Amino acid sequence: MIASLALALLQATLPASACPDSDGVAMSYALGCMALIPAPNLPLARGVIDLRPVHTPFGVAVTVDGRPRQHMRATITGLPDPRSLGPYHAYVAWAYTLSIDSGVKLGPVTNGRMELGELDRLQFRILISAERSAAVSRRSGVLVLRGTSPSARLLAHRDFLRPLGGTTAFDSARGTAAGMAAMHGSSMGAVAEARPGAANDRPRIWSMPPMPDWMPVMPGMAGLVPSVAPFLPARAVRGAVFPALQARLNVHLEDGDTLALEAGLVRRTVAGRTFTAYAFNGQLPGPLIDVKQGAAIVVRFRNSIDQPSSVHWHGVRLDSHSDGTVGITQRPVLPGESYTYTVHFPDAGIYWYHPHVREDIQQNLGLYGNLVVRSASPGYYNPVNREEFLALDDLLLGTDGPAAYGDSDPVHTLMGRWGNVLLVNGEPRRPLSVNRGEIVRFYLTNVSSARIYNVSFGGMRIKAVGSDAGKFEREEWVRSVVIAPAERYIVEVAFPRTGTVALVNRVQALDHMIGSYAQETDTLAIIHVGLKPATPSYAEAFNTLRRNADVAADLAPLRKYFDKPVDRELVLTIRTQALRPQVSAMLLGINAAVEWNDGMPMANWVTTGREARWVIRDPASGKENMEVDWRFRAGEMVKVRLFNDPASSHAMNHPIHLHGQRFLVLSRDGVSNENLVWKDTAIIAASETVDLLVDMSNPGRWMLHCHIAEHLSGGMMTTFTVEPP
Repeated sequence: MIASLALALLQATLPASACPDSDGVAMSYALGCMALIPAPNLPLARGVIDLRPVHTPFGVAVTVDGRPRQHMRATITGLPDPRSLGPYHAYVAWAYTLSIDSGVKLGPVTNGRMELGELDRLQFRILISAERSAAVSRRSGVLVLRGTSPSARLLAHRDFLRPLGGTTAFDSARGTAAGMAAMHGSSMGAVAEARPGAANDRPRIWSMPPMPDWMPVMPGMAGLVPSVAPFLPARAVRGAVFPALQARLNVHLEDGDTLALEAGLVRRTVAGRTFTAYAFNGQLPGPLIDVKQGAAIVVRFRNSIDQPSSVHWHGVRLDSHSDGTVGITQRPVLPGESYTYTVHFPDAGIYWYHPHVREDIQQNLGLYGNLVVRSASPGYYNPVNREEFLALDDLLLGTDGPAAYGDSDPVHTLMGRWGNVLLVNGEPRRPLSVNRGEIVRFYLTNVSSARIYNVSFGGMRIKAVGSDAGKFEREEWVRSVVIAPAERYIVEVAFPRTGTVALVNRVQALDHMIGSYAQETDTLAIIHVGLKPATPSYAEAFNTLRRNADVAADLAPLRKYFDKPVDRELVLTIRTQALRPQVSAMLLGINAAVEWNDGMPMANWVTTGREARWVIRDPASGKENMEVDWRFRAGEMVKVRLFNDPASSHAMNHPIHLHGQRFLVLSRDGVSNENLVWKDTAIIAASETVDLLVDMSNPGRWMLHCHIAEHLSGGMMTTFTVEPP
């Protein structure tokens, strides 16, 4: 009820036509628009600030240290002649911190619509004042309009959750593991959740997962555990010890070749903890499959883990019977059974493979690998000195190994499972070596359950070259790479100087309870740049941004569809039931557009797929999730609009993946995409409206789902059928 009241009050502060798009597409009031409140002596003044998307190849625009980049457009009415307010001749807009202790000048404003430029602050206030001149550099005149950024609305949690008797529960020192244990007493980890038929060496009670040291304790969480039993793989079978994990091997396959692929149990050590995990062919990542465009291979899969499984060939436009989607294209492959896939590769690009059964467990514990499909066109990419294939991952590790997973349903279903140890190709702080002056092409894949990365290479120049299923229309310089779960990006980096370069993830981490942000930086890999000079030198090619004529020619026949009416729509939301009151209290207010960390770890952990049901809804029919079964004819170009409803009880970003097809991201919140690339997965931020043009060219029955593993297991999936032409 409180959340509904807060939402109603928010709506009431904005004019009915707040932040309309220039093409008439209404922007969401929640995170894309802020109201400006007039001074009491100017009751007729009105203003709104439209926070517009800033172009980026990655769909989410942030600075290298993770601050959001937003283009601001003001619409103002009712301001009188400034001379009527005193010795003033202009109105000027300013951006300030929430505490008004520092600010920057945005520029002069008048009645009407005007551009205020780009701002890269997390939480801020906009002040408009009457000044003696538009050229002033400091605010000194009378205030006429003021507003607070939508991101600051999370501060409402302080009012609703702060104990009346003091602030003890917000003491950050109590956020440590010791503090949490003291707060929860012996109840944490002592609540029996016996699992029928469980192996003796598997957990029978829940142990509290590790929590960030800097995050204050959520009040009222004492004694809470998930409503399902815990699960971890068995440490041994009939006394046999599992083999140690091996490094990835590269496998070059020609048209018609066969690959034996086995999902098995392995012994793995990460950050000093040795535990049982999963791996393909005993390797992490699984074998790198290197094939030519147009090839077809046979994969004989054997399941030797302790759960039913399958293999999904993510992003590959193959025949539907080999898609690996249990319940849609095949039955589950039970432990000890085998299944044969035929995988053909019509498109150059970087792809990956993983199970499509309980990805929240199996993928997280190591079942993933990459496929690189080489173009048949010579000179498809720039010349480089070497290539590196990096899988970005994270693990939630306790004292003995991974924190337990949910047995019958996923835990961490609100936010998805976030790890406390970040990995590259299965290793923390992975070492890499390059020569001085080398140009390296990096193929980046995000295999995490929920984490979005903002990675950079120690200030080195980065060129964005391609994404999931091909090249960009034009190459771009970027300072960091934003990559959501299941996405892939291809970038080239120059290393001109001898020394050490850190591959880092830099984000602004949110504490949902307090409503504030903190810088979070993690080193993913250490790149050692040697003394030996690169041979040959490709610096000239690297310094040139190519416009890809082949991509432009491929897209030219499709541009007539860009402005067509929307064919289908989907709304992304959540439905909850039987939530603990402590968890419900954390869902007050409007969340951030993009979640860079688990901002409410206790509430997230105890919420399972039984309490949270993530929803994909067709607003035309009212059908949800697997009830939605769209039908198309092969060859159709279908415009699909995705709206991430900010009014849901926990609006957060969703990486949406389409099986068996490829698509173009045409626009975000009505702003056209300036640089197109074929994709199969795209991030949809909270409150965002995204238009896709889907090339429905591949017949079969396919899935559309969120690739946050716990959201998928929590129901956020639907199907569509493409009939033969």
